[in-house]
Amino acid sequence: MQQPLQNIKVLDLSRVYAAPAGSMILGDLGAEVIRIEHPDGLDSMRDWGPFINGQSTYYLCANRNKRSITLDLKTEEGKKRLKTLIKDADVLIENFKTGDMKRMGLHYEELKKINPRLIHCAVTGFGQTGPLAHEPGFDPVIQAMSGLMDVTGQPDGEPTKVGVPIADILTSLYVVIGVLSALRMRDITGEGQFIDLSLLDVQVSSLANVASAYINTGFISKRLGNLHNNVAPYQVFQCADGPLMICAGTNEQFRKLCKLLGREEWLEDERFLTNALRKEHEADLSRMIQEITITKTRDEWIALLREYKIPCGKVHTIAEALEQPQVKARNLIGELEHPQYGKIKFIKNPLQFSGLNIQYKLAPPLLGEHSGEYLEQPLNTNQP
Repeated sequence: MQQPLQNIKVLDLSRVYAAPAGSMILGDLGAEVIRIEHPDGLDSMRDWGPFINGQSTYYLCANRNKRSITLDLKTEEGKKRLKTLIKDADVLIENFKTGDMKRMGLHYEELKKINPRLIHCAVTGFGQTGPLAHEPGFDPVIQAMSGLMDVTGQPDGEPTKVGVPIADILTSLYVVIGVLSALRMRDITGEGQFIDLSLLDVQVSSLANVASAYINTGFISKRLGNLHNNVAPYQVFQCADGPLMICAGTNEQFRKLCKLLGREEWLEDERFLTNALRKEHEADLSRMIQEITITKTRDEWIALLREYKIPCGKVHTIAEALEQPQVKARNLIGELEHPQYGKIKFIKNPLQFSGLNIQYKLAPPLLGEHSGEYLEQPLNTNQP
């Protein structure tokens, strides 16, 4: 079965999560992804637990559909081997600190002499320019510096990071968007290009309505826990058996909610006539709704809310989320046979096409597992 990137070769020199997760998506779409690591296995993600049969589950989540070879890029032989691979590669992805590739003589201006069609995607914490360009960037630091943590958490609590490495995850998507766009541009111009992708840029650009509110009006959003900055009622309410998210984001949904709760008089209450007024008097409204939701179980409320077409959902644990019928119906959990660690499970790529099936052909590779396949040919010692 044909895949959209089946003739694209990607050299992946990256480590940890953001860039490797991006190259994994390219692999899911059919690209040949060659993961290039140091012979000593310096990717710290291989060392982060929990483990299955000695293999890091963290590493497993970002490295399927790839092959692995080892090169020491600080040696002349390692550089020459890489340059040989560059000749027929389409994409190079790396997340070395700004300036490291240049110090090794492997920066874009040098590599495009070997292959003018090469697309070089460099992922860094802060980008190739600016006062912090040479500083390392890690997801929690980016969450802090971007302002995301300041609007996350309870109003009377400390700034809180998101429970997954969200800056890394969002950046991995921009790796794919950037590479696909550059490949399309190459179809037009015949030339490759350099992509400068910064975790901080990605996370700041993802502040969405919070950033828009500030740069246009000076409004500074606050930590609101499970409340919404601009909409009410739009939050978690406690039921008899646990928490339930209810989102009445429009006037029509609020009207239906009042009817469902048996409180149609709220529709005439001057405090609640518009969303702006409901937000202004949110504390009163939330308390009044909470007094009612606590009287029934979540399943009882969900049945009623769905009947009235009001968005709602249980606050699941991770176990509950992955075991829920909707996730199973969408067949989101896959399984691959690993050559050393046996069967491993993974969360599938969420893309579902009408004309193709994403293929999961390769389990996350062992360090240097495919070196013989790619490095067995004699090295051209005359190559610069």
